[in-house]
Amino acid sequence: MTITPSKLRENLYNILDSVIETKEPLEVKRNGQILMIVPEHKKSRLKAIQPKKITSCSDDELINTLWEGEWKPFI
Repeated sequence: MTITPSKLRENLYNILDSVIETKEPLEVKRNGQILMIVPEHKKSRLKAIQPKKITSCSDDELINTLWEGEWKPFI
């Protein structure tokens, strides 16, 4: 949706609340330029985690390893 600065000024808080609720950006046209009011998209902190290699072998080698001969229970 595109509006003028005058329309934005008339109903600023309701328009901002609408942008927050709908998560749709709002275009404001002034002097032939388009300004955007866009809600912030918070990034998940889990997506920022970088994978790390913690073993010196491949996944297949780890899965196919027979541990019975080397494993001794502590009783």
